Amino acid sequence: MKKAFVIGHPIRHSRSPLIHGTWIAQHGLAASYEAIEVTPEALPGFIDRVRGGEFVGGNVTIPHKEAVFALCDEVDPLARTIAAVNTLVAGARGLRGFNTDYMGFLGNLDQARPGWSEGLARAIVLGAGGAARAILVALRERGVGQIVLLNRTPEKAAELAAEIGGPVVAGGLADYARHAGGAGLVVNTTSIGMHGSRFETLDLGLLPSKALVTDIVYVPLVTPLLAEARARGLATVDGLGMLLHQAVPGFEAWFGIRPQVTPELRRAVEATL
Repeated sequence: MKKAFVIGHPIRHSRSPLIHGTWIAQHGLAASYEAIEVTPEALPGFIDRVRGGEFVGGNVTIPHKEAVFALCDEVDPLARTIAAVNTLVAGARGLRGFNTDYMGFLGNLDQARPGWSEGLARAIVLGAGGAARAILVALRERGVGQIVLLNRTPEKAAELAAEIGGPVVAGGLADYARHAGGAGLVVNTTSIGMHGSRFETLDLGLLPSKALVTDIVYVPLVTPLLAEARARGLATVDGLGMLLHQAVPGFEAWFGIRPQVTPELRRAVEATL
């Protein structure tokens, strides 16, 4: 039996076992996928188990994405740019690390709003943490004309913009009003939105009427940011699809079948939120 996993600390909240378990059952595979609690101190020992052949691979979530990056034998070039790994594949060449968050982000928007990136001149990305890295790379690879990275601490945004390169310019949240008028996309990569928290000074009314607003937070499914965008008649995409689509490449690498993100799967995960 092929065994895969998701590790994190904590990990009980993960919906990944439901997603992968659904696909395993659909395809009748002799396989398993389990959530395993791994503390930072225990991470090197667990990676040795993976490298030793106990698992075909697995997913990595908070707080291990950056630490696992350093423990891989080989890292995908895009994951190297993002400087974080969320998917591991064990094989004859050792332990290979990938980052499928950027695939999940693009797959979610492509499915929910086909053509969203065509002629996109400016996107605003809120936050400069680990999640922002993957999304900046995704937008850069998609050919967005200008990516405005805004963070509560402008210096951190400037550092990340310099690392990612390309058409990324940095600023503070106070610079939002200056860039909003020409932005066709706004992406929240911060944890703001969880537990009802909101951006207090972000005026979505400054955006063009055809702008798209998306949030990587998916609990709650409709964050205050998305609720305000909808109230103003703007298009929105929630963060659940990113979780679903980022799971596809790993499942294919471990089990040799490319699964589909279906409405039925989405409803099953939604029911647990």
